[in-house]
Amino acid sequence: MAFKPGFDQSPAFNDAGRNAWGAGSNAQQGYPQQGYPQQGGYPQAPYGQTGWGQAPQQPGLSPDQLRDMYDRPSANKVDTDRMSYEDTIVKTLLAFGVLIVGAVAGWNLPPVVWIVGALVGFVLALVNTFKKKPSPALVLAYSFFEGLFVGGISGMYNTMWDGIVTQAVFGTLGVFAVTLLLFTSGKVRATPKATRFFLVAMVGYMAFSLVNIVLMFTGVTQSAFGLLGVTVFGIPLGVVIGIFVVLMAAYSLILDFDQIKTGVERGAPRIYAWTAAFGLIVTLVWLYLEILRILAIIASSSRN
Repeated sequence: MAFKPGFDQSPAFNDAGRNAWGAGSNAQQGYPQQGYPQQGGYPQAPYGQTGWGQAPQQPGLSPDQLRDMYDRPSANKVDTDRMSYEDTIVKTLLAFGVLIVGAVAGWNLPPVVWIVGALVGFVLALVNTFKKKPSPALVLAYSFFEGLFVGGISGMYNTMWDGIVTQAVFGTLGVFAVTLLLFTSGKVRATPKATRFFLVAMVGYMAFSLVNIVLMFTGVTQSAFGLLGVTVFGIPLGVVIGIFVVLMAAYSLILDFDQIKTGVERGAPRIYAWTAAFGLIVTLVWLYLEILRILAIIASSSRN
């Protein structure tokens, strides 16, 4: 099973969670077989009783294990409810709605607001990624602050190139729909080999982005997009890299869908639907911003 970075921090999507939650639903009960005599010539004793000539049956747990079990807090409704596709969709739509509210606010507020949104959203993304048990409040807070950033930068791009935001939105929805269709049809699946390639490519892209930012701030490159604005055989480098990154984001969606499927099939607690919703929001924002930047680079190069 291939895992998306961050998801394996949650027990709902790793092997430990499968062993913990899968045992109650999939393990066979240890009741005696009917109709077959027990070896040794003696009939099998009814459950809970001692057969003739046999030692009393011993419990499978030690006194310390039993004491630890009784000392644990009782399961609440959140722990007993199980993750489902319907509940994951509802939570994702709720987080997406908060993202839209933040985006509308960021579109109409000064740039300093959406810059703060970007910084706070980045911190909350790290917290949610490495938090083992999800917090609905933190997921929704991330959606709002990230929405401030998305709305602000979208408004800036739309001022420079009218209509570019609409194109980016439809492009994002198109990639999402095609990816979901391919996943549900079973034609595309996440594999360990592809995920390793994804991780290596992600690290390389992050290193390139960091170098590009440094070159832009130090004035080494005068292009508004840094190295991404450099043309190779008449094609902006940002377009070539951008298409590759969009494919990476599409594979990230496959990983999101795969983790949702894993959580539902393993009977993960309902609270972990928030982890799945958070993963989808992060990927969709990433995909949208990459498509928006590709369109901006194309529009900028066509003017020149």
